Amino acid sequence: MVCDMNIYVGTSKGVFRVTDGSSTQVLESGGVREVIQIGKRLFAGTGAGLYVSDDEGSTWTLTDLQEPAVWQIRDNGEGILYAGTAPTGLFRSEDGGNSWTEIESLAQLAEAGGWCIPVDPPIPAAARALVVKGDQLWVGVEVGGIAMSKDAGATWSVVLPGENPDLHMIFAHPAHTETLFASTGYGRLDGVAEMVEGNAGVFRSEDGGNSWMYAWKGITPRYSRPMCIDLRPPHWLTVASAPTAFSSYRQESGAQAMLFRSEDGGESWRSLTDESHSPSRANFHGLTVDSEVPGGVLVGTDTGEVWRVTDQAEWQLVAQDMPAVMSISC
Repeated sequence: MVCDMNIYVGTSKGVFRVTDGSSTQVLESGGVREVIQIGKRLFAGTGAGLYVSDDEGSTWTLTDLQEPAVWQIRDNGEGILYAGTAPTGLFRSEDGGNSWTEIESLAQLAEAGGWCIPVDPPIPAAARALVVKGDQLWVGVEVGGIAMSKDAGATWSVVLPGENPDLHMIFAHPAHTETLFASTGYGRLDGVAEMVEGNAGVFRSEDGGNSWMYAWKGITPRYSRPMCIDLRPPHWLTVASAPTAFSSYRQESGAQAMLFRSEDGGESWRSLTDESHSPSRANFHGLTVDSEVPGGVLVGTDTGEVWRVTDQAEWQLVAQDMPAVMSISC
């Protein structure tokens, strides 16, 4: 049995629940960048704040985290939740997500560093990626870098993988506690970096984020965003990439997106795309591990589709006719 009964899809216009190939909208809200189940509670991080559901998405409650756009929610393993937001912010909950308190030190760090997305006019930077282990925090900021704290946000240090501050996703290796992976783009505080190898892609750290090495050698397209790592051994890493931040099915040549898998911690990569997606006209924005299919992932597109992709690069359409997919939970 596969997990069609339990797929939740965050889109540009709300949350959809997919059952047996049929999608039903269960929450109306703009920009659902995160759908995640923590314990028995379902969380939706949206452009209008954080929603929670205790009945498998049938009804939703807006928490008191309402003003910023919520990008990601993570549990620290000890019952404490953290949420990253845009503008750059970090919030903490000790009651399962009902109420939230801002850790103001991160926003202060972003303001002091002038972190922003370098367009005209500049867009405030986003704390869009979180890794949390007890009191240790890693926050990936687009565009700012990785803010690291060993004391639950009381103090911070900042590191730039390969001098790249354009962070998209961060994941820790489930079996090697000091190993982290980060996906990055071309954004810099003063503009856009030269689009050459080494300036965007996947980086790996083997010392808890203090130093990073480039793990995307020889891979094109280089601009990497969605990423997931399987909690089941052998912990395969899957990453989607496209030529630029603006790659889209609307372009004459399409998004030219690809999906890659590493089975050795980023040392080597192979394509997970089939003939009709090599490259893909639609861009990939939602990506998660398929909990019911060993080695499989679920991929969401900017054309409103969700695909099941097996380890053998076999693609099966799960749902379609939705708004642009931004996140998936299975």
